[in-house]
Amino acid sequence: MKKPSKRVEAKEAPHERHLFGTDGIRGVANVHPITPDLCLRLGRAVASFAGKNKGDPPRILIGKDTRLSGYMIEQALAAGICSMGGRVILCGPMPTPAIAHLTTSMRADAGIVISASHNPYDDNGIKIFGRDGFKLPDAAEAELEWLMSHEQELARPTGPGIGRAERLEDARGRYVVFVRNTFPADLSLTGLRVVVDAAHGAAYKTAPLVFSELGATVFAIGVKPNGTNINKDAGALHPDNVRAEVVKRGADIGVALDGDADRLIVVDEKGQIVDGDAVMAMCATRMMKEGALKKKTLVSTVMSNLGLERAMEAQGGKLLRTAVGDRYVVEAMRAGGYNLGGEQSGHLIFLDHASTGDGTIAALQVLALMMRAEKPLSTLAHTCMTRVPQILENVVLRARRPIDEMKTMNAEAERVRRALGDEGRVFIRWSGTEPKLRIMIEGPDEERLADWARDLARAAKRDTA
Repeated sequence: MKKPSKRVEAKEAPHERHLFGTDGIRGVANVHPITPDLCLRLGRAVASFAGKNKGDPPRILIGKDTRLSGYMIEQALAAGICSMGGRVILCGPMPTPAIAHLTTSMRADAGIVISASHNPYDDNGIKIFGRDGFKLPDAAEAELEWLMSHEQELARPTGPGIGRAERLEDARGRYVVFVRNTFPADLSLTGLRVVVDAAHGAAYKTAPLVFSELGATVFAIGVKPNGTNINKDAGALHPDNVRAEVVKRGADIGVALDGDADRLIVVDEKGQIVDGDAVMAMCATRMMKEGALKKKTLVSTVMSNLGLERAMEAQGGKLLRTAVGDRYVVEAMRAGGYNLGGEQSGHLIFLDHASTGDGTIAALQVLALMMRAEKPLSTLAHTCMTRVPQILENVVLRARRPIDEMKTMNAEAERVRRALGDEGRVFIRWSGTEPKLRIMIEGPDEERLADWARDLARAAKRDTA
């Protein structure tokens, strides 16, 4: 019988990625790259990567959201891991941050989340956490792609060396206890009315349970997943539902999560949306007053409102900006020793509590702030920062060209920057997951900003005609 070949090392792995984007691999389920055969190869690569320098077979957790295609992808990944001798621990539908937590608490070697976050149900994706509970850096993802392209050379055990898969029956309970314990021990939610919209996604059971176990009266919507309704007219993408429910129920707060519950949109008691920038401003300024914000620094992306930067400076703090993507926010936080960061879209990272964005934990931090301040959310959100008018324009183009080669658009952008001076910003980027050019302009005159955004969109179309 032919002996299995020795494990290959990715010594020649290029430090660039083709499958992985800003948040894992993502696409239409059952269409490249989100196919069972690719997931099988990825499972083998993850097992090889996670088992590196380890005597025992790697233990790898797999969680997913509520998409129909999750079953297909889960089984393909598990088969690939088992074919390499790895042990698979299936957690079922769980929030992305739950898998990050369980990976570390169970001393697993890696955690895999099957989710396309806020995308429609026919999409799906794969995110990977290391044994430390943090998303893998670019270089590690590049090594995984190298291993996938050389997977025929990977040693495959036979007989008793083949891995096995088992289900973690109490995964949900473990996570709920963890999240509940991030809420201050001297506080209770008794007497508060909380609306939770779980977007028919991964937190459809865990989020309502956390708030109710802390004493709140919970009104849960978006908690009836059927495999095809995740994010559909629900959750953080469609906050009008939670807004209406807050007003109807006379609630103190509304919490709208996305499909994998790693981000949220908050709604105040008047039904007004409080986005990620406002939540960061509230929490950062409070933490500075308490001496809890490390180095008086908040980390966010280039997309956060200029008003957030000014609010931090007014309190003697500063805003550190990163590239778009919560993973880059986390990387900057870890590198600089900071403990609070996030994105305008609602990814909020409280590094003292969790290694990645967690919508439920973030909501609990807002509730704790409300209770400490003894003020309603509307008052806190209104006074924390003065928002600078911001226009976001998404343009679907015929071709995806490097931005620095789009001469017509760049000339137009430079004209706008000169007109704005120090009173605003222009930022243009390609979406990391969709074929869209994203144009952001900030400044004092919203009507003028809208005109400029349209000019930039037209210029971009001419560059790609």
